Amino acid sequence: MNAQHGAGDGGPVTLTVAGTGQVLRPRPRHLVIGGYTGRDEAAVRAHIDELAAIGVPPPPEVPAFYLLPPALLTTAEVIEVGGDHTSGEVEPVLFRVDGRYYLGVGSDHTDRDLEREDIGRAKAACPKPAGSAVVPLPPDPAAADWDAIEMTCRVDGVAYQKGTLAALRTPGDLLARLPGPAGGPGDDLVLFCGTLPLLTGKFVAGREWRLELRRPGGPVLSLGYEAKRSAA
Repeated sequence: MNAQHGAGDGGPVTLTVAGTGQVLRPRPRHLVIGGYTGRDEAAVRAHIDELAAIGVPPPPEVPAFYLLPPALLTTAEVIEVGGDHTSGEVEPVLFRVDGRYYLGVGSDHTDRDLEREDIGRAKAACPKPAGSAVVPLPPDPAAADWDAIEMTCRVDGVAYQKGTLAALRTPGDLLARLPGPAGGPGDDLVLFCGTLPLLTGKFVAGREWRLELRRPGGPVLSLGYEAKRSAA
């Protein structure tokens, strides 16, 4: 397995539409990471307060969107990280390629030490792994059966996250709130849509990450990767 920070030479990642073999190469203006996207606003505020207690600054708005370089997106099986305290988390990833929407699974791997100083820099410090398989969504992604989709995450073999997307804002809600620089309706888009609470409430700086997204009656979208400390 080869370690890499982003999409290899900086070009687009290659995705495959499950069951069809169709190849997609999204070319977004930015890699958009959605944060604090929980549907229960009171719970989101409580989570922000919890993070503030350990030194993580609150976001300027809720939900928050972080625009990162597209080259951070990767389908590599090994990623290199610069810090000792980094961790991932399972997320639904919304892709728009040539005007059509697709759903995938990804991990917003983040430097948790740097997060206490600047959330955007902490997110930009790590590659963003995504599974190479995606499934098509309706032309209006808001019509998808979002709430029934299940997500799980295990780190070093231990359960880390589990729940359904009923806990998160819907794709239609997030798309309506995207900042203009993320791109217009005709542009390609890669949007990490947020994550579920941690089962223990504590970040784990693990090495082996295994993530799944299960749609009723559909294929399981999976992602497995290793976070390796950079020698530099």
